[in-house]
Amino acid sequence: MASDTLIENVPETMAAMLLTGHGGLDKLVYRDDVATPRPGPGEVLVRVTATAKNNTDRKAREGLYPTKEKGEVTSFAMGGSATLTFPRIQGADVAGRVAAVGEGVDPGRIGQRGLLDFNLYPDARRDLNLMPDYYGHGADGGFAEYVAVPSDQFHTVGNPDLGDAELASMGMCSYQTAYHMMTSANVSSGDRVLVSGASGGVGTALIQLCRIVGAVPYAVSQLDKAEALHALGAEAVIDRGDLPTFVDRVLETTDGAPIDAVMDLVGGEMTDRFIDAMIVDMKRRSSYPRLSIAGASGGNLSEIMWTRIYLYQVQIFGVSHGTRDEAEQLIAWIRTGQLKPVLHAAFKLSDLHEAETYFVNRDSNYLGKIVIVPDSQWAEHGAPYALEEKA
Repeated sequence: MASDTLIENVPETMAAMLLTGHGGLDKLVYRDDVATPRPGPGEVLVRVTATAKNNTDRKAREGLYPTKEKGEVTSFAMGGSATLTFPRIQGADVAGRVAAVGEGVDPGRIGQRGLLDFNLYPDARRDLNLMPDYYGHGADGGFAEYVAVPSDQFHTVGNPDLGDAELASMGMCSYQTAYHMMTSANVSSGDRVLVSGASGGVGTALIQLCRIVGAVPYAVSQLDKAEALHALGAEAVIDRGDLPTFVDRVLETTDGAPIDAVMDLVGGEMTDRFIDAMIVDMKRRSSYPRLSIAGASGGNLSEIMWTRIYLYQVQIFGVSHGTRDEAEQLIAWIRTGQLKPVLHAAFKLSDLHEAETYFVNRDSNYLGKIVIVPDSQWAEHGAPYALEEKA
């Protein structure tokens, strides 16, 4: 076991935001007397400095993951039983410093800064993850001052040019989802890739990752974000409005060439338009049309003619989480500076209600990630990225 010497500076209690049930913001309760976790065998205790907020935090709180009944209030249970129990500390994309180690972990890890691979893997397989669950859902996450996680999933990232809030903004929940969308659809060099929801965390990750592998990303977003999206690597930015002309406008940007693969984070009535952009001229294609789906911000139901799917041989991939191998590849790209943070703003942990409201009602100036910083870490890791500082 870890000796008392290694955890003597860790307090018995900590501040945390507890999710107490499905519902509104009133279900998020801030407390400063929550028992501090202790690292078990093979684990490290992380002093949290920043945790990125994801849309899945809101959806899990509101119970918006139905898999059978359209209107059921639930969370997903891929392993056969629900793992979201209450109270739960949410927050998947955790950055921080190792404060203590459990049995079998090198004490030399204490003090190392790192980023969490957020997955609760069902087994040791490196290239397959069939029962996706994650810290902040099936186990306590980073909306707290401390969290205990597997040592091999807390990856050291030294990069002194990256602030902790910036590091958290590149967390695996967005970047690994984006990368798994691409690997599932076998996105490769030269592919024309349509990225919906391009201004969010997964969307901005997709744009960067496309460029890393040599694919050409076309971003679907509001045009007032075009400059920032071009700077990230978007070949063109296509206005998501005016559905009847959407496909024509996509083809204008590609000189009439069909889109090779779509990374769909929107769903709803947009999905059929995305398919149209891929099957417009099959003679010009060199691969099957591919549709990766990892979100439904535009609606959970889409009406699609199945004849269009099988006659045009459209390949559809449902994506939630990725694999250990993909997480380690992403960490390598972060360490070498090939992936860049897209941080919108930081909020104090005690102001999580305000952050959630801001996220839901965000305006056209929104791009990238919101990060939540414990109040005790705010001066160093949060204040430089507060909204008023970025205005």
